[in-house]
Amino acid sequence: MIELRHLRTLTALRDTGSLVEAAERVFLTQSALSHQIKDLEHKLGLELFVRKTKPVEFTTAGQRLLRLAEDILPQIRNTEREITRLAAGAVGRLNIAIECHSCFQWLMPSLDRYRADWPEVELDLASGFNFAPLPALRSGELDLVITANPKPLAGISYVPLFSYESVLAVSNQHPLTQKDYLEAGDLADQTLICYPVDKDMLDVFVQFLDPADVEPAAIRHAELTVMMMQLVASGRGVCALPNWALDEYTSRGYVTAKSMSKTGIWCTLYAAVRRDQAKAKYMMDFLTTARETSAATLVGVKQVDQQGAPLKAPEDCL
Repeated sequence: MIELRHLRTLTALRDTGSLVEAAERVFLTQSALSHQIKDLEHKLGLELFVRKTKPVEFTTAGQRLLRLAEDILPQIRNTEREITRLAAGAVGRLNIAIECHSCFQWLMPSLDRYRADWPEVELDLASGFNFAPLPALRSGELDLVITANPKPLAGISYVPLFSYESVLAVSNQHPLTQKDYLEAGDLADQTLICYPVDKDMLDVFVQFLDPADVEPAAIRHAELTVMMMQLVASGRGVCALPNWALDEYTSRGYVTAKSMSKTGIWCTLYAAVRRDQAKAKYMMDFLTTARETSAATLVGVKQVDQQGAPLKAPEDCL
């Protein structure tokens, strides 16, 4: 009567607090998730959660099933990993480079989880500031590159992780805070603070300024996000970053975030891997861990399908 899919669904509902987000987490439509829960409730003869509560309030029966899920699901996953190790034999290395320089916020927790599950894998981490990671991936020096700028390369596959909005950080006293959204021309008289990388690796140029043939008045480089925020807050320039990277600063009132264009600039973050490694069990499990950790820890991101398009879900109702 009670199946593993039921336990995974209830766990997703508890973790997200939303039917829509739970449906995305378990890769179901919202209507299919609702039907699954109703069918289980009918078989059990009990409701599992109180309707129209936010966050979701579970009944006694629902809480009991959640405790079962907490006991069973980790055992299932650990056993699957153990069997995978037996089937794969000795596993190799996972040398990772990051082109998205604000990604440490979610990548480090992902690595911590992964290291505990795959102690046999040799893990290493490199920054993408001083070398070209994608050619190094193709040559075999690296095994995985986190990038928002996929480029067609022979033998390289790009696995979408999540979608995010690139937004502009301005000081709380900046005149641009009065606008509903920004246009490219608004940056023509601004100092743009960015990481020390080529412009074709920065969303603000590729998707916002270059199509409008606009150049900022000046460009200032900084290697650390916190340094960028200090400069922005003191009125020394503006800075484009992913919405989730800015959340801790905007939520504390340090700076203000503004959308670039009426619809916003939405980008997708990818994991680039060599095709001959893409189906390796330890590689696939790292990608799963990265998706789960980013979904659980980052504000404002969207899950994406295999083509990198944001997943859409219906209204959050039963």
